[in-house]
Amino acid sequence: MSIIDAIIIAIVEGITEFLPISSTGHMIITEKILGIPPSDFSKLFTVGIQLGAILAVVVLYWKKFIAPIQNNQWSFYVKLLIAVIPALVLGYIFSDKIDALLESTTTVAISLIAGGVVLLFIDAVFKNPIKDTDEKITKPNAFVIGLWQCIAMIPGVSRSAASIIGGMQQKLTRKLAAEFSFFLAVPTMAAATGFKLLQGYKTITTEHIQLFVIGNVVAFVVALLAIRFFIRFLQNHGFRVFGYYRIIVGLVLLLLIANGYLAK
Repeated sequence: MSIIDAIIIAIVEGITEFLPISSTGHMIITEKILGIPPSDFSKLFTVGIQLGAILAVVVLYWKKFIAPIQNNQWSFYVKLLIAVIPALVLGYIFSDKIDALLESTTTVAISLIAGGVVLLFIDAVFKNPIKDTDEKITKPNAFVIGLWQCIAMIPGVSRSAASIIGGMQQKLTRKLAAEFSFFLAVPTMAAATGFKLLQGYKTITTEHIQLFVIGNVVAFVVALLAIRFFIRFLQNHGFRVFGYYRIIVGLVLLLLIANGYLAK
């Protein structure tokens, strides 16, 4: 993987991490288009550069993360902890199976299409939200959203989409569901990255560290812009355009696979 490859993948990560279109799926596709063969480092890189995107959330919503500490009111963090537990448990149990799926373009394509169909109808299905502030999110709500997030362990599903849909199913408004998804990304992605680094740190070289640093800086800057765009767009337009996008990309991928332009 070259520095240019790392920058391109990081741009894709920054754009797609918080949009309901699957950052992992897009990074897998990008790596295949760039001709980067699957390896332990490529898998580690796609997870590791998510730290940059996570930092963008912390910077944009720093008051949200600081306020509970200043006021000694820990409910916000308790809810995040409860929500992240399902992903920690299932991610640990199925780690090897998830790694195997990361090499499958077909899995990404099918997941993109299936998720796209869901997004076409999600606004109509969950159209009467009653929870518009963090305080109204209960601990059971948080746990159910965490269960929904686990669906995104299948590449192409989208962690953002799964957790936002889970939030809307729990009667959160689109904006609140999206923001809680952003907050939940912080412990989820931090844990996933930490776990991967513990597994593969012995194989990391000086060159790898350079690529990680560059990738995380790029992902951070791009994610800052993407988050602001997504919240505004979501409030005004909903999810339908993302559904159409996912379906189109998924069908194109299946055509490329069928004609031998992309590996299965």
